[in-house]
Amino acid sequence: AAGGASRGSVGASRVPSPTPGALCAQRPGAEPRQLSSQKKFDEIKKANQAAARKLAEEQFSSSSEDDDEDAEIKQGKILAKTFTIYTNQTDGDASELERTRQYMNEAFQSGAMTCLICIASVKRNQAVWSCCGCFCIFHLVCIQKWAKDSLFLVSSPLTDDDFGKKDYPWPCPKCRFEYKRSETPNKYYCYCGKVENPTVDPWLVPHSCGQICEKEFKPPCGHKCLLLCHPGPCPPCPKMVTTSCHCRKAKPVPRRCSAKEWSCRLPCGRMLLCGQHTCENPCHSGDCQPCPRVSKQRCICGRQTAERLCASPQWQCEQVCGKALPCGNHTCEQVCHAGPCGDCPRSGKRSCPCGKSKFTLPCTEDVPTCGDSCDKVLECGIHKCLQRCHRGPCEICRQEVEKQCRCGKHTKRMPCHKPYLCETKCTKIRDCQKHQCRRKCCPGNCPPCDQVCGRTLGCRNHKCPSGCHRGSCNPCPETVDVKCNCGKTVIKVPCGRERTIKPPKCKQLCSRPPTCHHPTQEKHYCHFGRCPPCRQSCQKTLTCGHLCPVSCHDEALVKQTGIHQFAGPWEQPSEPAFIQTVLPCPPCEVPIPTSFIFNFQVSPLPCHSAGPYSCKRFCGRLLSCQNHTCMKECHHVTKINSNADGKKAGPECLQCEEECTKPRPLGCPHRCVLPCHPGDCPSCLQMLKIKCHCKLSALYIECLKLTSADVKEKDLLTSCKNQCPKQVSSGHQSPHLILDQAAQGPIQLGLEHLQGWGIHNLSGQPVLVPHHSLCKELKILPKVYLQDNISEYFIHGLTVEA
Repeated sequence: AAGGASRGSVGASRVPSPTPGALCAQRPGAEPRQLSSQKKFDEIKKANQAAARKLAEEQFSSSSEDDDEDAEIKQGKILAKTFTIYTNQTDGDASELERTRQYMNEAFQSGAMTCLICIASVKRNQAVWSCCGCFCIFHLVCIQKWAKDSLFLVSSPLTDDDFGKKDYPWPCPKCRFEYKRSETPNKYYCYCGKVENPTVDPWLVPHSCGQICEKEFKPPCGHKCLLLCHPGPCPPCPKMVTTSCHCRKAKPVPRRCSAKEWSCRLPCGRMLLCGQHTCENPCHSGDCQPCPRVSKQRCICGRQTAERLCASPQWQCEQVCGKALPCGNHTCEQVCHAGPCGDCPRSGKRSCPCGKSKFTLPCTEDVPTCGDSCDKVLECGIHKCLQRCHRGPCEICRQEVEKQCRCGKHTKRMPCHKPYLCETKCTKIRDCQKHQCRRKCCPGNCPPCDQVCGRTLGCRNHKCPSGCHRGSCNPCPETVDVKCNCGKTVIKVPCGRERTIKPPKCKQLCSRPPTCHHPTQEKHYCHFGRCPPCRQSCQKTLTCGHLCPVSCHDEALVKQTGIHQFAGPWEQPSEPAFIQTVLPCPPCEVPIPTSFIFNFQVSPLPCHSAGPYSCKRFCGRLLSCQNHTCMKECHHVTKINSNADGKKAGPECLQCEEECTKPRPLGCPHRCVLPCHPGDCPSCLQMLKIKCHCKLSALYIECLKLTSADVKEKDLLTSCKNQCPKQVSSGHQSPHLILDQAAQGPIQLGLEHLQGWGIHNLSGQPVLVPHHSLCKELKILPKVYLQDNISEYFIHGLTVEA
């Protein structure tokens, strides 16, 4: 991101070559447009650079949480790389690295590295400073301001002459470890202090240079730290040295340099201070303890004997010495002492009580007063005692003087021994720069403010408990435990960060009871909020007897719609709400071998739809008419009789609605009066209207009689029994026999023989048919008309062609 920002800045600084448009910029009005364009360009440039910086900060932020397992694996590799040289010295033992490991984990963990001054997270690409006392990390800018403010507050009461003469220290905000003024940080270094401005490397500990630390161990042992540049304290020295025990009695053994002092657990045996006994404690470091034994010892004066600790042989009794002094008149008044009592304190030259005169008198006589004035300085320090030389203390000063009050604002005549304090209250501001002194008759050296600061600290949880002061308050010293949901994983964070830091990742399994029908829930880590949806197989028994194989659906989230009605177009639709509900088990999808309804073939079907099913073909069962088959799609048929043929239609099949299409008897032009039916058609009982042979009379004859009659019977049926009025070619009337012979021709009037005859329907459309042989001889053209109802069938007159 930084590279992108630099490329953007280089590209922005290039000056374009002159163009004709640029040459026209010298015209009136072109200069303001050029300035506005340059202004827009600069704004866009700044926005791009700010976006690049923000992207870099977000990418390399130590407070950003890596939730995936790859980040944890990467962190483990970095820690292993840092500890490699140390663990090689200890044969893989890393028990002494726990404290250092904790500091390194905090450097990686989200929000764990917090600047106590500004209460903000410390990021990878920010300059920092680490305290060498508590190893707490601060922003470099924050600690510089802290040191400057601390030095100013300490040196502010000094005068201009004293300022700068003494090197006042400034403390660490957390542990109060003091640093000199010259130790104020002004550059950004790595933890070991070798590299200035270390580069950001995602494969190193944040703010580390990646080199070996090489700091001297504390306490110093002559060796240096073997870890890579790291935060926190250096671990104990892992080197192996040969050393003996404290009492030097055991043979030297190889041990870790950090634990080279050891005890052989044998008795010490050194002579104690009493000079009579030896130390009986196990081998130990340092001086031996005082002798614990008890013995009878005399006091200093030797008069009394008592049982006392052997470690304290000298003691005093409470008796006065009482020995006669050399003067022979007095006795020693000292309490139990050693040596001679000394001379009598009343012997030699002695002074009078005022000290002006000296006398040489026997020790049995008291020194008299000299009679001169005392002249000792009284307690006021100004006047002298005016009494004559006297024994005992002088009286108080009773002289009246003009006294000035302590603040110097008022004067009053009063006895010298009495102090004079006025009632005027001091109005000066104390060193906190907030409150007035308000002390009566203040001499000017106002005391520090005695009120409590009480300002809310940066943590927003506590108030400053210090006395009222100038400048910013010290950071809150409290730490807060941030726990996971189960409370087994805890991290300590500065007070105030518990509201913004994310809870630590807990490796313990969630112990909440399952909320679905399963006895146990899937294993997952400790977490806050609702447990993830159960992904176990449902395994509920379905109505068919199979187990539900889909994922658990006891707590399915269903989108809620149509609940809220908008008041108007100004109200924006919100995100859809989801409710948790129990969904029923889906239909069973276990494949079951199932046959068609006609049992033609077997196919696997889902269990919920298993059973005889349609093959989508026509049914094909023979209907009750015995002429047609069922044209419905393959369907279920109820068997009325168990012995019935499986190919016969059932109640569910179609009912035949066709007309009867069976062939009619020869010569019958009518259709069957019944719908499609089994068996033979009933006899046709309709009446036919036909002309007789002579075409003069209309006859009505049953169709059955006409169609079932033979030739002779037909001639009789179609005869009107009258004389034929037609004339033959000779000019006489035709005898009946000729017409009978003409009627005896093979003219069949059945419906199936109408195809080849000259048939006309009522619309007048003729159909030519082959002529009767006799008609051809007689040149007769028959004309047949078929009415629409096919109820009558008659032949018009036989026309003789000329």
